[in-house]
Amino acid sequence: MIAALPMYDRAEVQAANDALWASVRARLGFGPERLDRDKGLWEIWTDPDLVLAQTCNLPYRMRLHGTVQIVGHPDYDLPYCQRGYYNSVFVTPHALPHDLSALLRKRVVINQTHSQSGNVALLEHAQTLGVEPNIVAESGGHMQSARMLWDGEADLALIDAQSWRMIRRYDPDSAALREVTRTRQTPATPFICGPSQDVSVIRQALTGAIADLSEAHRMMLNLKGLVSLPVESSLSLPIPPQLMAQA
Repeated sequence: MIAALPMYDRAEVQAANDALWASVRARLGFGPERLDRDKGLWEIWTDPDLVLAQTCNLPYRMRLHGTVQIVGHPDYDLPYCQRGYYNSVFVTPHALPHDLSALLRKRVVINQTHSQSGNVALLEHAQTLGVEPNIVAESGGHMQSARMLWDGEADLALIDAQSWRMIRRYDPDSAALREVTRTRQTPATPFICGPSQDVSVIRQALTGAIADLSEAHRMMLNLKGLVSLPVESSLSLPIPPQLMAQA
């Protein structure tokens, strides 16, 4: 069996994620003793014995739908978002202009091609402005995108709002960056389990574990609860034409 929470597991909050998993496991009465932090994302998501993980919306609707079950969507209590939803933040160094259309024509970095929050939301927002973004690099993660901004290697990035909140909290270099605007909201990164699990049992255990988080751990994770959304709220989101061949 495997359990992993790879979406927001930076070093500063790992103790909180460990406590959350320990509480889930105690309620379930089964599962690995520790969260797995060594396997790759796709290896985790496609493991047939997956007990609990968290994925991005785009991989879910492109490849994981039908092979995993959604346990629920996290409520991160984000500004401008309903419960169970999140959005992304256009971020740039302070010295650059405020005009997003102009920034999109500069050096734009995405975190990963198969990312709703760091790529697809960017493409959609740019389309509404009638601008073709000048994407020059794929950083590998939201933290790495922010680092490229403050190191002067890029001019604009789109960072999901929960990651941006943690970057501002824990990375002093983020003081060199500012928010330009935010994208529309979409369902937040869902918790998932494997096809052989009783999803209602996993959901009950996770809901109880979130409710019982200590205040310190709750503040670290900004995790207020678990929200059940219709699966169509995720599946109805468009997949960019350039990614359709890989769907």
